Amino acid sequence: MTQQTREKQATQETTAAAPDCPPAATPALAQGWCALSALHGRIETHIERALQTRHDLSVREFSVLNVLSEQHDGPGGHLRMHQVADSVVLSQSATTRLVTRLEDRGLLSRYLCPDDRRGIYTNVTPEGRTLLVEARPTHDGALREALQDAAQRPELAPLVTAVETLAPSE
Repeated sequence: MTQQTREKQATQETTAAAPDCPPAATPALAQGWCALSALHGRIETHIERALQTRHDLSVREFSVLNVLSEQHDGPGGHLRMHQVADSVVLSQSATTRLVTRLEDRGLLSRYLCPDDRRGIYTNVTPEGRTLLVEARPTHDGALREALQDAAQRPELAPLVTAVETLAPSE
């Protein structure tokens, strides 16, 4: 089998895994991106279903609670809204709406920064921390399940291996 035939076959397999990815002038790069996109989509969908079913929580809501739960008092201990947005890969306006929804549910609270009255900090409430503690095993288990499932697909297996090697040993 020639290199060109192998690339064409690999592109067809990846396109089947991520049908929204068209053939590209640089098949290897496009193939890698399509595989990464497919892996992300599969994982996020699996985690979303598990969190929604068991905790009435979306992946983004979990992410915001998780990021904000790691704050601490003291210099650099609190995040501004744009930092939260960057951490969860959302626009600032989408992050603000998400934080408002979580605040309405009693999972977050906001207060003015004591040093800079223009700044608003957001903290996880005790109810939010409880929900996060309850949801974390669901999140982590769904992540493991999604990775195990993806590892069975030849076009995704190398990415699963890469993700697993990034994790610190437990």
